[in-house]
Amino acid sequence: MDDELNSSELGTQTYWQKTYQKELLNFDHHGDTGDVWFGEDSALRVVNWILKCGIDKNTPTIDLGCGNGYTLLELAREGFTNLLGVDYCEEAIILANKVAQSQHPHLKFQVYDIINDDIEKLGCKFGLVHDKGTYDAISLNPENPKQNELKYQEKVTEMLSENGIFVITSCNWTEAELISHFGDRFALKTVIPTPQFKFGGKVGSVVSSVVFVKKSTS
Repeated sequence: MDDELNSSELGTQTYWQKTYQKELLNFDHHGDTGDVWFGEDSALRVVNWILKCGIDKNTPTIDLGCGNGYTLLELAREGFTNLLGVDYCEEAIILANKVAQSQHPHLKFQVYDIINDDIEKLGCKFGLVHDKGTYDAISLNPENPKQNELKYQEKVTEMLSENGIFVITSCNWTEAELISHFGDRFALKTVIPTPQFKFGGKVGSVVSSVVFVKKSTS
C-alpha cells in the first residue's frame, strides 16, 4: 500500500463532534444546514452519475459518514426510496434528521462506527455504498490508520451485496491510489470526471471519485 498520510485532527472523532455541535446550534438558531464536505458540486457529480448508471431506485443504499445528509437528500429528491445514512458522530445524525424532517422524513439515519461496530447493526446488505470523505478521515487518524484502512475495506466488502456498487470520493488519495487500495476486493467500474488543474507541468484533480464493483465470490 502507498505511504500513509500525515495525521490530522480531521481524522479524530473529537474534531467532528465539535464541528457538528456548532452546526446543530447554527441550524437551530438560523436554519443553516451546514457545510457539504468537498462542496456541493462534488456531491452532485456523484449523484448525477448514480442517476445515469441504471441502478434501481429501490436499491438499498448506504452513505458512510453522511454528515448533514446532503447526498441522501439529493437522491431522495430524485426518487430513491431505500436510503440509510450513518455517521460515528451522534451530533451529525441529529442534524441530518432535523434537516430531512420537513421534506423527506422517511430518510433513515443512525449512529454507526464502521471500524468498531458490527455489520449486523445495519440490518441488511446494500446494492450501493457511498463514501465522501470518511475513508479520508480514517486515513488521517493519528492512531493505527493503516490497520483501520484495512478494517474499512473489509467492512465495505461485507456490507456490499454481490455485484454491488461502491462509490468513493477522496481529496487525499488519487485515483491510482484508491484503485491500489481497493483493487484486491473490487473491480474498477469507472472514474467520475472531476475538474482538473495544471501545476508545474503536471495535471491533477482536487478530488477523486472512483466507482468500484464488488468482485464475485463464486
